[in-house]
Amino acid sequence: MGALPQQRWLFPPIDSERCDALKRALGCPSALAEIYLRRGLTTATAVQAFLAPETLELPPPHTVFPDLDRAVALLQRAIADGDKMTICGDYDADGMTSTALLLRALRHLGADIDYEIPSRMQEGYGINERIVQECYERGVKLILTVDNGIAALQPIRKARELGLTVIVTDHHEVPPQLPPADAILNPKLVPPDSPYHSLAGVGMAYTLALSLAQRLGKWRELVRPLRELCTLGTIADLAPLTGVNRRWVKQGLQTLPTSPLVGVQALMQMAGCLPAQNTALKPTAVGFRLGPRINAIGRIGNPQVVIDLLTTEDEQRALELASVCEATNRRRQELCAEIEREAIAHLEEIGFDPQQEWVLVIVQPNWHHGVIGIVASRLVERYGVPVFIGTYEDETTIRGSIRSIPEFHVFEALEATKDLLLKYGGHRAAGGFSLRAEHLAAWRDRLRAFAQTCLQPEDLRPLVTIDAEVSFEQLTWDFYEQVEQLQPFGSENPQPIFCSRGVKILEQAPMGQQGEHLKLTLEQKGQQMTAKAWRWGEFFPLPTTVDIAYHLTAHTWNGETFLELELKGVKPSLTWHVPEPPSHPLPRWQPLPPLTTLLPHLRDNVLLYGYGRPDIPPHLTTANLHYDRPRDRCRTLILWSLPPSSTHLRWLLAIAQPEIVYVGDQRPAIAPLPTLILAIQNDLKEQAKVNLLALSQTYWIAPCTLVAILRHLGYSCEEFAPTLSLTAELARLQRWYQLQAKDLARLAQTWGTSSFLE
Repeated sequence: MGALPQQRWLFPPIDSERCDALKRALGCPSALAEIYLRRGLTTATAVQAFLAPETLELPPPHTVFPDLDRAVALLQRAIADGDKMTICGDYDADGMTSTALLLRALRHLGADIDYEIPSRMQEGYGINERIVQECYERGVKLILTVDNGIAALQPIRKARELGLTVIVTDHHEVPPQLPPADAILNPKLVPPDSPYHSLAGVGMAYTLALSLAQRLGKWRELVRPLRELCTLGTIADLAPLTGVNRRWVKQGLQTLPTSPLVGVQALMQMAGCLPAQNTALKPTAVGFRLGPRINAIGRIGNPQVVIDLLTTEDEQRALELASVCEATNRRRQELCAEIEREAIAHLEEIGFDPQQEWVLVIVQPNWHHGVIGIVASRLVERYGVPVFIGTYEDETTIRGSIRSIPEFHVFEALEATKDLLLKYGGHRAAGGFSLRAEHLAAWRDRLRAFAQTCLQPEDLRPLVTIDAEVSFEQLTWDFYEQVEQLQPFGSENPQPIFCSRGVKILEQAPMGQQGEHLKLTLEQKGQQMTAKAWRWGEFFPLPTTVDIAYHLTAHTWNGETFLELELKGVKPSLTWHVPEPPSHPLPRWQPLPPLTTLLPHLRDNVLLYGYGRPDIPPHLTTANLHYDRPRDRCRTLILWSLPPSSTHLRWLLAIAQPEIVYVGDQRPAIAPLPTLILAIQNDLKEQAKVNLLALSQTYWIAPCTLVAILRHLGYSCEEFAPTLSLTAELARLQRWYQLQAKDLARLAQTWGTSSFLE
């Protein structure tokens, strides 16, 4: 059996009463009600509005963005005066689609306009003084930034000093000091509860373009093509699919298959994702097919290819440019795979341990800076820690990218270590940096120290967030179609992840050119499902009985469409055996006297139990001694130490039915916490089915302590009560072992109502 993915599973808490009420109001399965609640949809009205975003009432944009009317007026005047204008874009999918969108719109409206995109490798992100100077020398009168500019204080100050008009459209975090632009449009400047707050850069550009077109009375023929470009950029940029984004993206996905944009048609044809007639494009087709082909150009190619592709009206030219995107994306995939292999080999060679390091900082020469961010995301998925990955710009300077886990704030980490950095930027989940090579070791130490202030050991595993638990018999076409109504899936509206327990793996086999994926046939209670596990080849073969986490998908093969599972997580199937409370009268409780004094007086069956309990020579007693588990009723129970918990003690009383219990004062020796976690983790890897009560007794720890460790290892154990932190649970365990006979006598009176996790 191969090693299993070391994950932590999370079931975000929900209010069961509210879930039941929502289920009744909507007449939907419990699993769907749980999904709605976990997306913050607490009423039937909220659910219906989410499922039908076209009913969302939007305030007019000019009432939301204070500078919108001014920006429109400046553009209108520049068009009327014939002034030269330049768009300053960016080299990612959001920036390139934003640039193409405004080029199409402004040219349609009569503007004299071109564009500039800074060099990813030589200049980095955003408008710079070189662009400003060249615009001035070419006679440009107005600069319009898209997907950048909000933090470009000095370049925009220089533009204003040179007499240029500057309009900033951006969606990145707002710095303490705004640039001196003539107009600034940024959704981060509007209230968080505004439906416009989550706009991507392309969404902000779309808002400006349509507002200008409406002012000029030329908007009708622009709406559809611009909305489709907005859809591409919004999904590819992983913008939250909530609010107005959800409305526009849903509309754009409906029309993209028959898009009037020849470049989009060519790109869909090249990517093999043209859907059937009268069928909307899936967001996954944009996110995993179209978006990467656009992004690949920005990462390792020339952004002009995408701009020309999305603005051309020539079908043959569009196919040529789409072919360049295709070839560039293949090269990007090869680079990513090569760097990922090298990174994993290096980490295995040095014995990288996430639990010891807290962060992953890896720097190697000759890695392509344009793709290391993608590799960083894959390493986060693999190791479950924040990843800082870099390569050398020259012998003395390192430049890199960051991807994070939910509990680690990237920008705060960069702020805390900025004295060692040359440049940095980012937000909670991702960022970029550059530093002197001589500072790398010190920076790694500082990042590790910072991580230890905000992370717990249990955070350092890949996270799988479960939406609902279902059985295979619930996975019907009707259920699938109800789930699909939540489309489009994306940021802040992820595709739901379900879990099913006690699943048997009937067949499993590697697939892919190098066996990097798995194909499986699964069964639960007589119901069978097929499944695929992407990039899980290293875990082959999986145990025969498991708990699984997965997406529910529809797969078409040879003209037949069927439901299929896409595995996202797997764990050994866990079982608990909880004893019934004793039904016979409770015994008398006495402190344990010296055995040499007690043993001569004992008769009949005696059970001697406890951690490190001695073996008694036959000549010391005439009693029939039992150890650990009696074969018959024992009138006397000797507890050399307490068992791991009151649950175990009740089990002993139920099978021994003693009349008297002697309680000793021995204290079990519990292994250090890291050793204990590692040992239990190894036990779980080696067993397809695990009796957790027996495991609890193996390590002489209470069930609640074991549950806390299991949650640390990624098992949700949602059927059990909340536990304390690991250190608090161990402290509680030590207090349990210090109880005396009189304490147990009092505790026994409450066992009729006590819970399992005591």
